Amino acid sequence: MTWDWQIFCTETVTGEVLPGCFGRGGDITYLNWLMSAWGWTLSVSALALIVALVFGSLMGILRTTPDRRLVFFGNAWTELFRNIPLLVQIFLWYHVLPSLFKPLQAFPSFVLVVFALGFFTSARISEQVRAGIQSLPRGQRYAGLAMGLTLPQTYRYVLLPMAFRIIVPPLTSEAMNIIKNSSVAFAVSIAELTMFALQAGEETSRNIEMYLAVTVLYFVSAFAINRAALFIENRVRVPGMIGGK
Repeated sequence: MTWDWQIFCTETVTGEVLPGCFGRGGDITYLNWLMSAWGWTLSVSALALIVALVFGSLMGILRTTPDRRLVFFGNAWTELFRNIPLLVQIFLWYHVLPSLFKPLQAFPSFVLVVFALGFFTSARISEQVRAGIQSLPRGQRYAGLAMGLTLPQTYRYVLLPMAFRIIVPPLTSEAMNIIKNSSVAFAVSIAELTMFALQAGEETSRNIEMYLAVTVLYFVSAFAINRAALFIENRVRVPGMIGGK
């Protein structure tokens, strides 16, 4: 078996090998296509992570409030999105919800995938935020209220800054998981890395090279997130707390 890495320098239409591997003008090589697919993967992942952090944090906070109605709503959100497979949720957003809610028909599939992946991950982040807040001594909440802070102010200035420092490691795992879970976007024709590997492999019959290249880019993306999160964790670590020095 011989590997042909020069396939990435090949123009996708004519099959001509281009010097420098990157096409110009209307010429697109498989390396151009690979880099574009990587950009789509990172875009979907980054936007979905923002959605997940916003809604996951909100639901995690609601689940620790004294109001039982808010706790119920937060629990229902978490259980709903945690117990439905991600691929099913993407198909629901793509095929079902636009039929029920007409405004969603105006949204491109890219946006629908971002919401599906973001809401799916928000259920997991909700659990981590809840655990982070509940791991703090109760005295911190009471101290904030005793100082005259309202409950929202107590969360904002006292509880959440400490809770988020504690849960940086599991949040890192979720950020890495989003990169990997974004691969299911190929099911609704998002031109991300997995879709590239499938289509380019069929066109060139060089499946080994295509899938190895995609694997390397997934690894590089997840590893970069891991290193960045480790740097943040070391900077915000609280002495005396879990994992602190």
